Amino acid sequence: MSGKTKIVVLHMKEVVYTILFLILAILLAVILFFMFGSKKDEGASSPSASIYQPGVYTSSISLNDNSFDVEVTVDSNRIKAIRMVNLSESTTAMFPLMEPTLDTLASQIYITQSVDNISYSENNKYTSLLLLNAISDAVGKATIN
Repeated sequence: MSGKTKIVVLHMKEVVYTILFLILAILLAVILFFMFGSKKDEGASSPSASIYQPGVYTSSISLNDNSFDVEVTVDSNRIKAIRMVNLSESTTAMFPLMEPTLDTLASQIYITQSVDNISYSENNKYTSLLLLNAISDAVGKATIN
């Protein structure tokens, strides 16, 4: 045997940590690949497949001689914003459930991108139906036939 033999001492803790970090690095790479990798199916919409004419569309609501508008903002494929405009302080005071009900409905519409099958509380049934009809009317104006 040669006199230049070297002995390498590995501590088990270092080997385990190295293997653990390699596994975590591979797992992170796989997760990143699935998150940011192939998005061919998601963004494959062509301009001819537009659902809406981009813009801001309104529908009026009249309650006890007070009127205000529900404004719906859309781009070519999505409902982007729903809000009430021209809402007076007296209307807000007389109908305090209008704004919270609109927020609840709008959050569901943003998720589903549809005014169909929206759920609402029985306590706010008539307010919800009034707002849904106005939103449907505004979205109907934006829809491309």
